[in-house]
Amino acid sequence: MLDCKITVVKVICHEDLKRLYENHIENACFMKEGDVFLSKNGQIPFGFCAEAWKSVQPVLIELASGKVGLYDNWMKNERTAVVSCNDGIRPVSFLIEAIV
Repeated sequence: MLDCKITVVKVICHEDLKRLYENHIENACFMKEGDVFLSKNGQIPFGFCAEAWKSVQPVLIELASGKVGLYDNWMKNERTAVVSCNDGIRPVSFLIEAIV
């Protein structure tokens, strides 16, 4: 199984949705653009958000298994994918890269 590098490429916070629907939560998301994590053997990296992992893991496993051209080759680099966590108020986008 290949190692995969996970880079936080975008963090968005929808302040309007936060005001309308969210109970006040301190430090609800600790991810910062530019954060980098390394997944070995398809495992969650140390310090990675457990909730975000639920969105990232299925795609990461495909890339770690050596699969290329996911989703009809939608990425310029066939050994990468961009996946977002499913937080509708503060979605985080991750670039996953299989390391060959």
